[in-house]
Amino acid sequence: MNKVILIGRLIKDPDVRMGTNNTTIARYTLAVERQYRKNNERTSDFINCVALGKNGEFTEKYLHKGMKIAIVGSWQTGNYTDKDGKKVYTNDCLVETHEFAESKKNQPEEQSQPPVPSPEQDTSGFMDMPSIMDDELPFN
Repeated sequence: MNKVILIGRLIKDPDVRMGTNNTTIARYTLAVERQYRKNNERTSDFINCVALGKNGEFTEKYLHKGMKIAIVGSWQTGNYTDKDGKKVYTNDCLVETHEFAESKKNQPEEQSQPPVPSPEQDTSGFMDMPSIMDDELPFN
């Protein structure tokens, strides 16, 4: 089984590009704090992450430097030969899902996020049910 679960902060805004067949490819680095401290100092690992397709589109729209997120994915290794003829080995987390790991008010102030639509702006076609109807619902 190959399953990775990480919680950390983006160290910079994601790099988003279009791949073949108009597939969105988003790459970012997640700073994941280690559980144990060394000499009473925090240390972190910097994990390269890749989000493809709809996950890449989500990344482009909602994820920014400093955000704390939780991801589930799989670990992938690879290699390629660079322009100097040297073999380069890669390690990436291929993201399956993203989740926000802290509330918006707890996020660093310098980051700017696109606004999340309020229920009044919801364009999904669903409407809010009036509170009077609560008494009539069978699952109260």
